[in-house]
Amino acid sequence: MPRALLIVLDSVGIGGAPDAEAYGDAGSDTLGHIAEHCATGRGDRAGLRAGPLRLPHLASLGLGLAAAGASSRIPPGLAPSGEPQGAYGHAVETAAGKDTPSGHWEITGLPLSQPWGHFPETRPAFPPDLTQALIAEGDLTGILGDRHASGVAIIDEFGAEHVRTGQPICYTSADSVFQIAAHEEAFGLERLYDLCRLARRLCDPYRVCRVIARPFLGSAEAGFRRTSNRKDFAVEPPGRTLLDRAEAAGRSIVSVGKIGDIFAHRATGREIKPGPNAACLQAGLDALKDLPDGGLIFVNLVDFDTEYGHRRDVPGYAAELEAFDARVPEIRAALRPGDLALITADHGNDPTWTGTDHTREQVPVLAFGPGVAGRSIGRRDSFADIGASLAAHLGLPWDGAGRPFL
Repeated sequence: MPRALLIVLDSVGIGGAPDAEAYGDAGSDTLGHIAEHCATGRGDRAGLRAGPLRLPHLASLGLGLAAAGASSRIPPGLAPSGEPQGAYGHAVETAAGKDTPSGHWEITGLPLSQPWGHFPETRPAFPPDLTQALIAEGDLTGILGDRHASGVAIIDEFGAEHVRTGQPICYTSADSVFQIAAHEEAFGLERLYDLCRLARRLCDPYRVCRVIARPFLGSAEAGFRRTSNRKDFAVEPPGRTLLDRAEAAGRSIVSVGKIGDIFAHRATGREIKPGPNAACLQAGLDALKDLPDGGLIFVNLVDFDTEYGHRRDVPGYAAELEAFDARVPEIRAALRPGDLALITADHGNDPTWTGTDHTREQVPVLAFGPGVAGRSIGRRDSFADIGASLAAHLGLPWDGAGRPFL
């Protein structure tokens, strides 16, 4: 029985979606703009990387050709040197928005039918009733922030006051999200998680997708830094996903990175959350060694988004792409006959774009493995085609959205 490995390169978009203009993102292109900056020396950083973007293994799978389908141009350095070694194409999200949960849910065959609620870009951003309930039920003296902000910047701004007053830092973004930052030691990590559970309940009437705990450490003198103990409190998917169908069929499921959080820990099987991209990929490959027939491994590599996209760090993003590319041969070698690996993304986060939010983009679809012929699968009109294709490969019954391409 075949097995499958699904890897989401979080935020690695390949060109503006057809409706990008409605989101203020017309012309955004995460991969293309990174490649262009690298080609002109703007992606260099001493001690990190220099020169053109080098992704030979992803290019051999058809990444450059997929990007050309989305943006009408092959990014510099991403033309394949020979015939593509996998099935390649580009996919358009049908759900409204450009956030992580709706992207992942649609990948698993469940496009969101109604848009999320968002907080306005005003000061304050949160409704007074929501803020007052959080303060009263959370036994707080108040909150800090209460606006749209970059997580790193707002912690730098309010970190010292937070430690002094005990008031958590609450902020949002263009995504449907309520984020709470607090010092792991001065405020307490478990107390932060409990406060986020409370905020999750309070945010439900506003159709807010995620409440995110953003713990940090440090001091005003030494500087503050976010830790790896982030935790997302998402609403449950409003219907059946590929994961639900795999669980119902008794298949083995391994979720790596923040997949468990994204799906509210429903049908996510064995959850592994080891930390950075390299550790998450290694955990996925280690799990593949013992994965039973018919099993599914679902990996999210979030550092592209959180560490480089949101921070508008082109050299860092380029270096992380190159580090992943170097391990593609390792992924290929881990596949046995009948296995399928699929690499995609959930949205864009163009580090050359204005602001610090996600960008509404198309995503690559790269499918490969023993027996997968190199060919174009063209434009896919929904991310759900990925879930439908994985279900077909795994022999799972399918009544979700999407059309299989394998």
